[in-house]
Amino acid sequence: MSFQGKIGTALILLAVATSALAQGQLDVRIEPANSALKANVEGYVGTVEAEDVQALYRLSRSVMRQARRAAEALGYYQARIRPEAGTDKNGQPRLVLHITPGEPVRLRNVSVRIEGPASQLKGFRVPTSKHLKPGAQLNHGHYEDTKRLIQNLALRYGFFHGRFIRQRLEIDPAAGSADIELVYDSGPRYRLGEVRFAGDAPFDEELLQRMVPFEPGTPYDSELIADLYQSLLSSGYFEGVRVDAVPLEGGGENIPVEVHLTTRKPRTFGIGLGFSTDVGPRGRFNWTRHWVNPQGHSYGLESELSAPRQNVGLWYDVPLDPPLTDKLRFAGGYQYEEIADTDSLSRLIKLGPEWHHRLDSGWQQVLSLTWRREEYRLGDDSGISNLLMPGISYSYLQSDHNLDPQNGYRIQFDVAVAKEGLVSDADLVHANLLLKGLTTLWERHRLLGRLQLGGTETTDYASIPPSLRYYAGGDQSVRGYDYQLLSPQDRRGDRVGGRYLVAGSVEYQYTFAEKWRLASFVDQGNAFDSLDFPTLKTGVGLGLRWISPVGPLRLDLAHALDGDGGFRLHFSMGPEL
Repeated sequence: MSFQGKIGTALILLAVATSALAQGQLDVRIEPANSALKANVEGYVGTVEAEDVQALYRLSRSVMRQARRAAEALGYYQARIRPEAGTDKNGQPRLVLHITPGEPVRLRNVSVRIEGPASQLKGFRVPTSKHLKPGAQLNHGHYEDTKRLIQNLALRYGFFHGRFIRQRLEIDPAAGSADIELVYDSGPRYRLGEVRFAGDAPFDEELLQRMVPFEPGTPYDSELIADLYQSLLSSGYFEGVRVDAVPLEGGGENIPVEVHLTTRKPRTFGIGLGFSTDVGPRGRFNWTRHWVNPQGHSYGLESELSAPRQNVGLWYDVPLDPPLTDKLRFAGGYQYEEIADTDSLSRLIKLGPEWHHRLDSGWQQVLSLTWRREEYRLGDDSGISNLLMPGISYSYLQSDHNLDPQNGYRIQFDVAVAKEGLVSDADLVHANLLLKGLTTLWERHRLLGRLQLGGTETTDYASIPPSLRYYAGGDQSVRGYDYQLLSPQDRRGDRVGGRYLVAGSVEYQYTFAEKWRLASFVDQGNAFDSLDFPTLKTGVGLGLRWISPVGPLRLDLAHALDGDGGFRLHFSMGPEL
């Protein structure tokens, strides 16, 4: 026989032998039924390989020992195990384990305590579990989990020399009881030292240090290290960040923090295409210079083009302290818009500074001073408006996901004023409120709510330009009605916008497949000129949602219940909040 033939024969014999050894079967039968014990025995014993019944008999003693250890791990120290070797209906060898668990061992005395400085730390709490209390069934896994949780807490809070000075688990199988005593001595807590930056970052040391969320000497907390990493990465300056904070041997209880940075490319641009039934096809363009100088200044351009609206904006940002949340922005832009299907036209120039500041409570505050020059046409009227408007806005977002949250809410409020004679043509107070909420029930059922309120108070409403008037209707307002259809009209029937706005929505969504949802909704709202109770227009409809990588895509078929009625298809995209 040739060499190749011998190899082929050997491979065939090996395959046959492997197949034969793999034919043994394990059948665990527990009376009374106990799914947890059955799964633990099967997982611990694993595969039983035997070529015949005699081989199974020889293996049964070893398998019984393994099964007993699996039962004891769950507290069954009195389990009776009887093996039975035979064949199944197909003649394949099978080992059946008949197990009667008996009464489990239960915990009698449980003592878990922390000693040392960690015992005074509010965040370092002894893990509590219903599985580790007197009367609970002994489970070795829960005992080990508690030890591991304590060790993990010690590592998080910088107790790197902590150790168990007593760890006792005493079991009395005859009495069916067990005692646990765990005593952990935390030892001293380490502190964070100076933060040193390395790499190719062309920024002032002062700017980098302002991104550090802790002072030297702060007690160690791994969450602070994570915050530092996230702060640097989200600054927009870097494409790579590595933070090393490891205790040095012989270095005392201060931990040096080394940060290695890789600066991103200074310029980026983006182009995007989209579509919504409000404005039809639209294109977006943005260009950003992420850093201009060692102080971290940045600037950019943003533009959007659609049939009814075209705009371009410029901005220049100066980071403040802290630089991730606070900045001084100088912004300007030009916008041309056809409002209410060309009933009104607006050419708007805006220019002014903005101070962005995040409060300790999490609210985002923006103070602004904006000069607005707007050339407009409202029906048969036309004019030029000049307004210098100081303003303030507050916003708060609570969300469990950026693109597709399950629960959360948004609150947004802004107000701006103008004084006639102070570079302004009229006295004016302009205010808006937006509330959104989302909750998910039983995983598949979602409820969404939205409320928009707006109002303008002035002594000369005829001089208020279109961009500061209100219109309702469309994808983001009252579905079932055309974009900006709901508005007060002049004597010729031209829609000229209102002083006030009310718009709200209630929506129910049902998740019927991964990334797919059905929706039903009721929208109400209108724009009007009087504070007397307004006539609200209502739209109802059904929709389909697909959760894309860039957020939900929404397709709605809505029916207007007022006016001429009829149906309207709405398409939009973006986060629910």
